[in-house]
Amino acid sequence: MGPQKRYLKTKNVSKVTFCLPAEAARDAQTVYLVGDFNAWAADATPMSRLKSGEFKVTLDLETGREYEYRFLIDGRVWENDWAADDYRPAGIPGAENSVVAV
Repeated sequence: MGPQKRYLKTKNVSKVTFCLPAEAARDAQTVYLVGDFNAWAADATPMSRLKSGEFKVTLDLETGREYEYRFLIDGRVWENDWAADDYRPAGIPGAENSVVAV
C-alpha cells in the first residue's frame, strides 16, 4: 500500500501521507522526505517517528500531477518507498526515484 491520499472537495489538493516502515528505518535517528514538491531540499520536510518505529509525514499536494521522491535517512542513506505508485530512473546509474500520482 503506497502513500495514502485524501482528496479535498473544496480544493485541487490531496493530503498525501508518506510512510517509511520501521523495517526500512531500523536505527534511524532522522528521516526526511525529499522530492519534486520541496525542490529536493534535503532538510525541508522532516518526518515524525511513531511509537511503532515507522516515520510519517503528510503534505498537501496539487492533484493531477505525479511527484518523484525518496527518503533520506540520517542524512546519508537514500531509500525508496517500497510501495510507491511507480519508479523512475533518478539520473544516477542504478538509482530510481519513487513516484506518487495524485
